[in-house]
Amino acid sequence: MSEKIYACLLRLYPSRFREMHGDEALQLFCDRLRDEAGFFPRLRLWFDVLADLLVSVPREHRRRPAMAVAASAPGVAGLPSFQVLEGESLRPGALVFGSLLSVAAFGVCLFLINHARTHRPLTPPWSLFQNSASRFVADDTQRPVKQSTPLEAVAELNAAERNRVIAAVAANLKEHYFDADTARKMADRVLEHERSGDYEAVTDGTAFADLLTHGIRDVSHDLHLVVVYSKDAISDQPAGSTPDRLTRYREAMRQENCTFEKVAILPHNIGYLKLNSFPDPSVCESTARAAMASLNRADAVIFDLRDNTGGYPEMVMLIAAYLFDHPEYMYNPRENTTEHSWTRPVAGSRLADKPVYVLTSARTYSGAEHFSYDLKMLKRATIVGETTGGATHSGTFYRIDQHFGMGIPETRAINPFSTADWAVTGVEPDVRVKAADALETARKMVESGSQSRPLSAR
Repeated sequence: MSEKIYACLLRLYPSRFREMHGDEALQLFCDRLRDEAGFFPRLRLWFDVLADLLVSVPREHRRRPAMAVAASAPGVAGLPSFQVLEGESLRPGALVFGSLLSVAAFGVCLFLINHARTHRPLTPPWSLFQNSASRFVADDTQRPVKQSTPLEAVAELNAAERNRVIAAVAANLKEHYFDADTARKMADRVLEHERSGDYEAVTDGTAFADLLTHGIRDVSHDLHLVVVYSKDAISDQPAGSTPDRLTRYREAMRQENCTFEKVAILPHNIGYLKLNSFPDPSVCESTARAAMASLNRADAVIFDLRDNTGGYPEMVMLIAAYLFDHPEYMYNPRENTTEHSWTRPVAGSRLADKPVYVLTSARTYSGAEHFSYDLKMLKRATIVGETTGGATHSGTFYRIDQHFGMGIPETRAINPFSTADWAVTGVEPDVRVKAADALETARKMVESGSQSRPLSAR
């Protein structure tokens, strides 16, 4: 129910915004919905959604000059439909309607939260994404959906069906998990639970998937491993990257200046870059290099990632390269450590010795967390703002049957840092302030000559 409400709320955005960010925004919402169980986490989630709608919807409609008025979205009989004004400023009445709708949705979700104990847990919405991407959770790389032996789709689990899912989970772990010894131990653990009858009373798919997830994580302590259940059918066909999809992506990037929302030199010669994704370098490399070149003479640089929902690791590496005068290892849990894991110095860059600040919010996800985490661990930047969203970045998704699947990391990336990465927990800021105050705080730090890595302001 909650994801359907959020999907309706996304219709308030311009069509160009939905085409470029809609699938990712909905998936990130569902990730948080799954991970933030309980009354207060759900309350915080809907407060974040409401605040984001009130700020970002008017901004997205003001961003471009008027182009054309799109036809009304097709409505369901008996329900209202939305008319999206492409690029035009919203009328006061539309703003009022959007605000009232957001408040109503917030109230409905509070009601659902209060009654959650008497209802079946929400299920991961795989059916919402089966035709939009072949990636799993918040993994930004395109990977094929790999399928185990097909199993019969079920409405309620019985012993035989549980046994078949358990056998598939164990087989996938042994075949695909990057650590063979740990994979064997995880498989043995779930089979041991099966023999002990620990799963006998479980007939709900979501509860069963959660039990399997906890069981394999208890052995591996790997938060990137997960078993999921969807009451709607999971497609067995990878979406792939079609020429039509690439064409639409290129056009969206052209209209959005590759999501480089603002590049400016602020007072006191502070470079400022607001970047709302890390776009594909094959499409946006020239835009990225032009933006970084315009900051080359700044005395300090602020990267504003408060609205950045991630993107391509290659763009993370490209931008980070400007901040070092030597090759630097950038840990990425999605990829094996290879020669491509190091940055390459950029000729002519003067930013390698300049203070760097990264602004974050609870809506900072995935590739933006990759950028923030590594610069923080390398002591190359000060993170200012809120703890990031903690987008889970499991590896390849393996379809078990129409309702069950699992995410398995297949790479052994070398994390040289003593702390875990950002999966689930997010990247903690060095200076904790509200996201709305992060820019002003960073500017004051630059102007006062604060050190690049100050003590956290708790």
